[in-house]
Amino acid sequence: MAGPRIAPYGSWKSPITSDLIVAETIRLTEIALDGDDIYWIEMRPSEGGRYVVVRRSPGGATTDVTPPGFNARTRVHEYGGGSYVVDRGSVVFSHFDDQRLYRGRPGETPVAITPDAPLRYADAVVDRARGRLICVREDHTADGEPVNTICGVGLDGESADAVLVSGSDFYASPRLSPDGSRLAWVTWGHPNMPWDSTELWVGEVDTDGSVVRSKHVAGGPGESVVQPEWSPDGVLHFVSDRTDWWNIYRLTGGSVEPVCEMEAEFGWPHWVFRNALYAFAGDGRIVCSFTQGGTWRLGVIDPAAGELQAVDAPYSDINCVCAEGTTACFRGGSPAEHAAVVRLDLETGETDVLRRSSTIEVDPGYITAPEPVEFPTEGGRTAHAFFYPPKNRDFAAPDGERPPLLVKIHGGPTGATSTALSLDIQYWTSRGIAVLDVNYGGSTGYGRPYRERLRDNWGVVDVDDCVHGARWLVDGNLVDGERLAIRGGSAGGYTTLAALAFRDVFKAGASYFGVSDAEALAKETHKFESRYLDGLIGPYPERADVYRERSAIHHIDGLDRPLILFQGLEDKIVPPNQAEMMFDALKRKGIPVAYVAFEGEQHGFRKAKNIKRALDAELYFYGKVFGFDLADPVEPVPIENVE
Repeated sequence: MAGPRIAPYGSWKSPITSDLIVAETIRLTEIALDGDDIYWIEMRPSEGGRYVVVRRSPGGATTDVTPPGFNARTRVHEYGGGSYVVDRGSVVFSHFDDQRLYRGRPGETPVAITPDAPLRYADAVVDRARGRLICVREDHTADGEPVNTICGVGLDGESADAVLVSGSDFYASPRLSPDGSRLAWVTWGHPNMPWDSTELWVGEVDTDGSVVRSKHVAGGPGESVVQPEWSPDGVLHFVSDRTDWWNIYRLTGGSVEPVCEMEAEFGWPHWVFRNALYAFAGDGRIVCSFTQGGTWRLGVIDPAAGELQAVDAPYSDINCVCAEGTTACFRGGSPAEHAAVVRLDLETGETDVLRRSSTIEVDPGYITAPEPVEFPTEGGRTAHAFFYPPKNRDFAAPDGERPPLLVKIHGGPTGATSTALSLDIQYWTSRGIAVLDVNYGGSTGYGRPYRERLRDNWGVVDVDDCVHGARWLVDGNLVDGERLAIRGGSAGGYTTLAALAFRDVFKAGASYFGVSDAEALAKETHKFESRYLDGLIGPYPERADVYRERSAIHHIDGLDRPLILFQGLEDKIVPPNQAEMMFDALKRKGIPVAYVAFEGEQHGFRKAKNIKRALDAELYFYGKVFGFDLADPVEPVPIENVE
């Protein structure tokens, strides 16, 4: 049998094409249980990025609940989540086009139950006794910032919204006790983000449905409380990082006590609603997801004993946890498997996959597994990442050649990378390009002190860690120091641009809807993030000088590396003018630069044709600037200032 073909890194022919990636791939989220039925949302690039509520019946048949023409996606906080709720077969969801709530069942045409007005709804729970939903509402009626409240919405479609809780800048997670007598919720105000400081409140639900005698029970300055949940016997639980780790606590007899203390994270930053990481089974046990060292595991906690038993399952990225009776469901992914809706039998411990995000099966000979790495960074500290070396069973590189490196930066910046199988990463590694997926200081999953390394230091700590990670691999002779690229989206795009403008390590970069002007972002972004930069850079406008100092758009003189920019033209989080300003400036300066804009896309690309175009365009760009030939032809990208 012939051995692998010798070809330069970057030129390897791969079966993992952009067509393959988008052809049969969906995004799965928001899993819910309703009796014996299981529901989830599918984001389908092949349908223009439409979000569809899907029901799986006990026999295994799946049905689209939201018919064509409806898109189950809310825009509360712009990032959304918590876009539907199901109760006894009836589903209420937010329709993206008008943000009204609609009610329906499979096979029925949904009917609007909220007025045609500039109102948005999210994170609902059903109040059966009063025939209503209780949810977060975002009111865009008046000029200025939208007004957030917790309100009651009648399921009959005729009752006017009733504001139940108001007065704070933000609300999340309204949760009704099992007997319907108490309501818990999380709230926070400017300039805090929900991973900085939040408060947990509980109020009594009066006979007329109003919320009275509200009381602050947990949280406050320097403490982040997320995901309140009621146990089956009516005990309020929640996640708090009061010990620097997001652990589960409960409120008993007016005092807060830990359920299971560990140096692990059982919580996640509140970017979207309803991203649950724990849930109660019928017998009161807690099914949970927790992370240590950037890898997630599944566990079951016995609250009485305070003991956690890990579940033997192959998943390393677990979220959207829900449970009912003896069944739990979650979204799970692993380095070898696509993310999937998974069911767990709590009696037997067995799991089975109900729906995969992709039906594509790739030969393991083209798949590289993530290697967790730690490397030294500024100030004698340690940073974290996952390294993906090139792998393709059909090819080997010439002796002595080292691969190009693509440093990948997650968004947020308060977020983290995932170890679940990503064909987006394998697209590069199977072509002979190594990937370093960095969890720089500021990332989640390593405790609050690690998360707070980025406080006042965005554009410094994240850049330091990316630079040191790349150099560490170069020093280890694992990658080619002359072919280092960096890429990222949103906040990762900001880090990408800052690394290119302020350091000389990276030779090229790709910014996906990245922030080139932090000052413009502070002025123009939406309410949820309007004060985010206060904690990342400094208060604005008092520290406008620091904003300009750390924005690549003001330091074009230092940016002399090729750059490709990708942008959705309907992006409200990072408006298109951010990319356009950078493109125009580099074009005038004579630096190789390309700009690829997509009509109809927002913050993140959802349409199959655009996802494909972006991947291929980025590969084409690197081929031109690093001088390797592509194994397969792709649609060329106009690159300014290049012959």
